[in-house]
Amino acid sequence: MHDPTPTATDDAPLFVLTRRRINLIFSALIAGMLVSSLDQTIVSTAMPTIVGDLGGVSHMAWVTTAYLLASTLVMPIYGKFGDLWGRRTLFLIAIALFTVASVGAALSTDFTWFVVWRGVQGLGGGGLMILSQAIIADVVPARERGKYLGPLGAIFGLSAVAGPLVGGFFTDHASLGWQWCFWINVPVGVAALVIGWFALTLPRKRNTEPVDYAGIVTLSAATTSLVFFTDLGGDRGWTDGLTLALMAAFAVSVLAFVLVEQRAVQPIIPLGLFRNPTFVVATALGAAIGLGMFSAIAFMPTFLQMASGTSAASSGLLMLPMMAGLFVTAIGSGIATTRTGRYKAFPIAGVLVIAAAMLWMTTLSGDTSLVTICTMLFVMGLGLGLVMQVVVLVAQNAVSPRDLGTATSTNNYFREVGATLGVAVFGTVFTNRLAENLSGALQDNAQQAVAAGITSPDSLVPQAVEAAGEPLRTAIVDAYAGALAPVFGYLLPAFAVALLLALFLKEIPLSDVAGLVARGEAVAGDDLTDPERDDDAREVPLPS
Repeated sequence: MHDPTPTATDDAPLFVLTRRRINLIFSALIAGMLVSSLDQTIVSTAMPTIVGDLGGVSHMAWVTTAYLLASTLVMPIYGKFGDLWGRRTLFLIAIALFTVASVGAALSTDFTWFVVWRGVQGLGGGGLMILSQAIIADVVPARERGKYLGPLGAIFGLSAVAGPLVGGFFTDHASLGWQWCFWINVPVGVAALVIGWFALTLPRKRNTEPVDYAGIVTLSAATTSLVFFTDLGGDRGWTDGLTLALMAAFAVSVLAFVLVEQRAVQPIIPLGLFRNPTFVVATALGAAIGLGMFSAIAFMPTFLQMASGTSAASSGLLMLPMMAGLFVTAIGSGIATTRTGRYKAFPIAGVLVIAAAMLWMTTLSGDTSLVTICTMLFVMGLGLGLVMQVVVLVAQNAVSPRDLGTATSTNNYFREVGATLGVAVFGTVFTNRLAENLSGALQDNAQQAVAAGITSPDSLVPQAVEAAGEPLRTAIVDAYAGALAPVFGYLLPAFAVALLLALFLKEIPLSDVAGLVARGEAVAGDDLTDPERDDDAREVPLPS
């Protein structure tokens, strides 16, 4: 049996995984996650104003699709490259990319460039998500990982509170504007980069095997052609020539990817992972949840601003119940998993709760009370918190420690593919119905619309809706409600599939060895086994 304990050499100093080192590493991860999570809550609040100012209301889905597509494309790359060369430098690159893209988004003067920079943000955001989860798996055993969800949950809670307030303040403030939703990322990103530079010390690796460039290209081609197929299919029709060409490109790319991966020395996604039934079920469950979750919440701030007549700040705050529900169950399920080592019941319960919330949300209308909407979102959050962390934990625990990064990225990749498809397909349904409904509302109230300065659905902003008199305002509100509410019903089949997968999820013992230790790249410090100690004399500082 392989001895996981490494020995110190002159050119490879002994890396001792002490509690102090884990806490320092964790602080860097929290800083990186703060950058990404804060941005999402700020931007979602400001989205109706942004697309209205830049003339892209009918193409609103592209903003979310661009970010999700870009982050999805790079996830396998970050995961595999982290396994080959280590994760520290990649983590710093991801933060830098995200920060630079924020500057580009703030300076955007048209909708196209804004979408491009949101895509670049996705290139960084995808890395922050994957590398944070993989580094946690490197330094914390699966059995103990649940208790580290508390601080991460607190970061999401902080972002959920601060994001809507900050984003709403910038959007509603006449002398600032939505651009400051991106400018604020710059000092936060720089601070995260500094913290990561000094606190994120991890073993370095050397790889002499060839990089799977062909796998990266074919996988990227498959992902891109699939997303564009779904987007254009909704806009131009599923039998349109370009749509069918994209579908053919997807099929060819998938076939090429499979052939390439069978021959690759270090495949970007090892096909052997799909012979592991526990990993497959956990990954498929994440994909089904991702499809439904992102589709449901991507356009909720827009609904709350337009259909409920609230400001950007208020609509953001109305999303807090969902975050509160997620916070409660994510922390609770994490602690329970650490104590008992059992996890199967959580995704089953979570899927049922989310499906119930979706069914309830099909009743949304322009006159639904804010209390009712907040309760719906809280219930959805309760369900999400029971599922999202568990599927990643199960996927990581089911594979070899040497494939932790690859398994983490593959699991997230398929979840994001589900999310991207969901946003593309159901976003297209929503925006097409919305454009049709708004056109009818403006035509029926043409004189009043011209008097209110509303000449096109593409330039409609929440302030104009709020200022519009009756019956125009009610017609616009009904247009948004009538476009979004049915989408939730269309998502229910995805949760039926997710429930079936959750029932088949196999419960296997959680590992009590951290990834670095299992791979022989570190030893566990005495203070990890002796609660009376808080350091280890063997620890040798590594160069940053």
